[in-house]
Amino acid sequence: MKRLLILPALFAATPAFAHLDPAAHGSFAAGFSHPVFGPDHILAMVAVGLWATVMGGRARLVLPMAFVGTMSAGFALALAGMPLPMVEPMILASVLLLGVLTALALPLPLGVAATITGALALFHGHAHGAEMGGATALSYLAGFALSTAFLHAAGVLGGILLARFGGPMLTRAAGVLVALSGSALVLAG
Repeated sequence: MKRLLILPALFAATPAFAHLDPAAHGSFAAGFSHPVFGPDHILAMVAVGLWATVMGGRARLVLPMAFVGTMSAGFALALAGMPLPMVEPMILASVLLLGVLTALALPLPLGVAATITGALALFHGHAHGAEMGGATALSYLAGFALSTAFLHAAGVLGGILLARFGGPMLTRAAGVLVALSGSALVLAG
């Protein structure tokens, strides 16, 4: 029971764990650290890899590429000053939706899955751009794009390992955990 009480603390944001200062750590490091300091970003990006694993085949490459590419476009929109409505709620919705899509293992066409992934990524990229601070845009973009790709790879690798050692239902169960964690974030917000 005590372990369950620790879980919400892992998702609590505190100023001590805020994003790195680009002036002190450099723009690349600030960008690289941005996704890993937000549980909403971590969950969504790992879920992209899990969903890609459940879909199998080319999805393991296409879904992460769709996310990183469209996330970069969202970043550019933010830098251009183009508003995007409901950015934070859509980031939370992305965690829920990606978790549910993984859990259900719906046999969607790859183009549809890539479109869904990209549409959700647009909001993540816009948030990164809005929170860039004094960082240099290209270095910051390179940092968070690489970090995101690593999180996707962790999701793909985790999905493969779960399926190999526990069967495909275990990977789908990880999707349920992502959706439940997303629900906890929504309730905490």
